[in-house]
Amino acid sequence: MAIETASLPLPPSADASKFAEFGREVKGVNPGTLTPEQFKEIEQLLYKHSALLFRDVDLSPEQQYALTKAFDPTSESYGHGNNKTGETKKSILHPDLKTIPRVPQVQLIGNGTVYDHEGLAEAKLKHPSHKSFHKTRVSDEDEAKGVTRFYRWHIDAALYDLSPPKVTTLYGLTVPRGDKQVCRYDDGTGDELEVPLGTTVFVSGKTMFEILPPELKSLAVRSKVKYSPHPYVWMAPAHAKSTGLGIETEGLEMPRDELPPWEESKIKVYPVLWKNPVTGGLHFQVHPCGVSEVFVDPLPEGAKREGALYPDGAHLTNLGEVRELLYKMQRPAIAPNLVYPHDWHEKDLVLFHNRGVLHSVVGAFAPNQVRAFHQCNLAASDDPVGPNAEDVKQWA
Repeated sequence: MAIETASLPLPPSADASKFAEFGREVKGVNPGTLTPEQFKEIEQLLYKHSALLFRDVDLSPEQQYALTKAFDPTSESYGHGNNKTGETKKSILHPDLKTIPRVPQVQLIGNGTVYDHEGLAEAKLKHPSHKSFHKTRVSDEDEAKGVTRFYRWHIDAALYDLSPPKVTTLYGLTVPRGDKQVCRYDDGTGDELEVPLGTTVFVSGKTMFEILPPELKSLAVRSKVKYSPHPYVWMAPAHAKSTGLGIETEGLEMPRDELPPWEESKIKVYPVLWKNPVTGGLHFQVHPCGVSEVFVDPLPEGAKREGALYPDGAHLTNLGEVRELLYKMQRPAIAPNLVYPHDWHEKDLVLFHNRGVLHSVVGAFAPNQVRAFHQCNLAASDDPVGPNAEDVKQWA
């Protein structure tokens, strides 16, 4: 049977014109037993469309690991390092992940207590909640009415020592059903988004770049970001913005001399824009929570200086200024009409191009609501590629 694709079911809130290329449901093929030819087709589809959905899939942890690894055959360890999250108690990721013992590259995530699961006698899972991470929180009264928030917009990546995974696979095993929730931005805009319970939301890094005004496109194509060493430990004492898009600057980050041992050579500096390996398009790929500095190249010779930001280049080290600038560039792309909230069903498998989208978990569950997912991504064998000279010439 030939591989068929269909558009993803968009909610009424989505601007369909912005999702013409984003996301496809794949039919007629079993993702756990792909032939090499089928895999090549799936690989092209993923990089072209950023996210692929397979419905009603039976997938073992071994098959999920093999599928994820096929996108980057020499990659080996889980994206944050095998079992690293368990050892780093101070990391904000620590409560969210449990490792499948026989396939340590696959993590069990979710909510509630799961018994006798893939070699784990008992796993207590905790769905990340904005209440433990944001500076402000939704009131108990509003939460009881189904009001919630984005938790943290991010890329799956250690952002220190290891390279960002190319692909993440998410497989829904136990998916609680419930009333829809209202995700509030609480940033003064009045923006809100109706979402399914426990959704994962995605935005396109390509759209994030394309909707920028010319002066911010010019800035993006000339800029690199520097991440903090051990960024998840560094940010753990701090609080996020109400939109989940970055950190409030309150001076709460862990001082560098209190972080686990780190080396300058392992700190990551990445272009703001990452080049798609199939389409050649540029995706705005910044994890705003972990960034500590921004480097801006000067305008290329012959470029228009009028209205340009930092025409002679810059090195921004003031954390508040860095965050304000990135927020200004990234916030437009999480507008309600640009967000795809996936409505999970049991046995859904979603593959997403981790170097082409940002995503977030959303919502809140009662302690007794059990949700169990398998997640896999692998620290990549190479770093992302940024804009080339032609791209800089075109957009700067």
